[in-house]
Amino acid sequence: MEKLYKTIDSICPPDAEVFNAALKRLAEQARPAGSLGVLEGLSARLAGIAKTLDVKLNNKVIVICAGDHGVVAEGVSLFPQEVTAQMVYNFVNGGASINVLARHAGARVKVADLGVNHDFQQDLPIFHKKVRKSTSNMAIGPAMSREEAVQSVVAGIEIVEELLGKGPVDILGTGDMGIGNTTPSSAVIAAISAIEVEKLTGRGTGIDDQALSNKIKVIERALAVNRPDPDDALDVLTKVGGFEIGGLAGLVLGAAAHFIPVVCDGLISTAGAMIACQLAPAAKAYLFASHRSVETGHRYMHEHLGLDPLIDIKFRLGEGTGAALAMELLDAATRILADIRTFDEVAIVNAQLQ
Repeated sequence: MEKLYKTIDSICPPDAEVFNAALKRLAEQARPAGSLGVLEGLSARLAGIAKTLDVKLNNKVIVICAGDHGVVAEGVSLFPQEVTAQMVYNFVNGGASINVLARHAGARVKVADLGVNHDFQQDLPIFHKKVRKSTSNMAIGPAMSREEAVQSVVAGIEIVEELLGKGPVDILGTGDMGIGNTTPSSAVIAAISAIEVEKLTGRGTGIDDQALSNKIKVIERALAVNRPDPDDALDVLTKVGGFEIGGLAGLVLGAAAHFIPVVCDGLISTAGAMIACQLAPAAKAYLFASHRSVETGHRYMHEHLGLDPLIDIKFRLGEGTGAALAMELLDAATRILADIRTFDEVAIVNAQLQ
């Protein structure tokens, strides 16, 4: 707990002076005011975080937190649990969707085992942070102990510190892997928001109507059995969360504590971000929502966090794929701030000033 609270206490707001200087420069650029839309606000936010008007996102990293879930025993997923470990190997070997999109964005992909139901060799180049093999079945009791919840969050913080120990990280993307993990993620937003489970629950890997009805009932039963406290993020994580969700929360906290912007991916990554921002509201200033997932609960997560996604292209994969695409937009945002000249710099008369 000491490391968790020390990290939370160390999160400071971005630099307001640089942020305001960025807004001033954007307003003075030789183009119609507001003509680059959302990119303008993004560029100012990134400037405040990096404390410079010339932000360089040269060192991009996407971390995929992986874990298994006891609730798959309730028939909530189309795929067997063994796929989680198989996909970890695929990520390491560079053959997954996220590897392709990350390469295009110039980002490195790293994988963290938080709770995969598999014994990975210690020489496999991943972050070995296993809390234990799979959560318990949240439909019949807590997914984990409170101590395990804290351990999973601290693991995410440690991952950020270990990355920084090997070199700079200019921006961090969060991704996930875990068969069945849309179920605990939907339970997290339901527990915190008190919105009806039916409105928050999607088809995950592509389950049919009957399986979707079962999934809704499973989440409702988990909430009724465990009664998570919506005002206690660690209790929500303990009762209906996942080890990888805790790890994702820790990534957000660790990055914010080191002035690193975080690009959050889909439903599961945003569940982790919700836990992080409830633990440390100051962390939200470092958070960027990459995309709007097809999963119905994702919109409610964004509304709860007060974040607008950068893109909406009907993704529902996870892995950090949306974060990889959004990094390219954020790269562009840094360049419009630093490289577009002002009216004074190009000696153009600003019609708005006449």
